[in-house]
This record gives sequence, C-alpha cells and structure tokens, in this order.
Amino acid sequence: MSDTAPARQSVEHVHRMIRESILDGSLTPGETMSQVALADELGVSRTPLREALRMLQGEGLILSEPNRRVRVAPLSLADVEELYAIRIPLEVTALRLSIARMTPEDIAELEGYMAAMAHFAADEDYARWYVPHQAFHRALTQRAGARFDALLLQLFDHAERYRRMHFGHQFSVQSTTDHREILDACKAADADLASALLGRHLARTVYGIVEIVEPEYDLAALRQVLADLATTTGHPTAVGGKGDSGAKRRRRAA
Repeated sequence: MSDTAPARQSVEHVHRMIRESILDGSLTPGETMSQVALADELGVSRTPLREALRMLQGEGLILSEPNRRVRVAPLSLADVEELYAIRIPLEVTALRLSIARMTPEDIAELEGYMAAMAHFAADEDYARWYVPHQAFHRALTQRAGARFDALLLQLFDHAERYRRMHFGHQFSVQSTTDHREILDACKAADADLASALLGRHLARTVYGIVEIVEPEYDLAALRQVLADLATTTGHPTAVGGKGDSGAKRRRRAA
C-alpha cells in the first residue's frame, strides 16, 4: 500500500470526492446506487464511505434508500427556490455587516477578482473563471464572520450545482455588469444599494432556470423575499420574467 493510500481512505477525502461528483453532475441527480457498488467504484472501504454518506445526507445532497442504497438528491424548481429564498437574505445580511468593516485592501482584493474573472471569461475558461467568481462572493461578505462564511459557502456550492446543470459553462455579460455595480456600491459604502443589487443578481439564477424548465412556475416565495428586500433598501429588486412582469425573457444565471 502506498503512503497516500490512508489519505485516500479518510472520511474527509471520501466525502470531498463524492461531494464534488454530485456538485459537478458526475453523479446524476436522482441516481440510485448501492453502497457496495459505490465503494467499489471509488476504490474505498465501507467504513469511511458510510460516514461520508452520513455527512452528505445531513447536507441534503444524498437521500437514504432501503437495502443500503443511496440516491443523489434530485433537482427541482421548489428546491432551487427554497435554496435562494434562504441564500439571498443571509448573503445580503452578511454583505451589510461587511460593508461597514471593509478596508481599502478589501476593495482592492475585490477589484482583483473582477479582473481575474474578466481575463478567464475572455479565454472562455470556465474552470478558472469559477475560482475568482467564488472568491468574489466570499470577499463581499468575509467581514461578517466565520459562521456566515461557512453557511454561505455551502449555499454557494449547492447553487453552483443548479447553475452547471442548467447553464453549463456559459458566461454572462449581465453577470459581469451586476458584479461591477455591486462592487461600486460597496466602494461608495452604500449598503442599501449594494444589498438590492446583490439580491437581484442572485435571483437571476432562479428566474433563468424557471424560464428554461417551466416558464409558468410561480416563484411566490422568491418574489416575497425580493419584495421585502426592496422595502428594506428602498431600491428595486425585480428581475423580470413570469414572476415579476409576465415577460418571457431568458435570463442567464447570476
């Protein structure tokens, strides 16, 4: 056995390997498999696999089935709406807490992520673009504290699963514009404007998915979240599409 074999058998490694396979779609949503087959496929022993699956079940990515079988959590419009109905208020709150504590170095860091995203988008390199994109969102809220960061990172990853499954590796001019406007509002220390812009930016993903999957789906919960945010900030948060104006414009993910 090689020196790296114990590391490959660790719960952390098995958990990370399965989690990444679920998030990137390698393990298909709704797919059912036996723990034995999964252990053989991954080349791991059953003990770390069981613990890793327990962790993934707690995160909502794996569902337990009879006879020691597991199922990858399916994707649904109800689930993605709930995901963003949780994520938007939490991320907006973390942003509002962070803006008051942002330093010039924080702003410079955000500008750096913007430049990196532009560079990799020009090369149409999604894998590399994703890294500064995730870092940009984390940097917006990093001053809120470690617990906010941990929760938001999990929600970001779950949202990315939906983004990749429905939009693939596309880039968006709208997303770039949104990032620029949010950062400019942060630079101006305008927490209300930055919050409204961030909420609308995040909601675009859900509206885009609905317009692809089921245009008549009623995003009542998300509309309420955005309406509450608009009332709080005094800035518009409407995205457009069936849930707001009835227009059937296809929106790219935020």
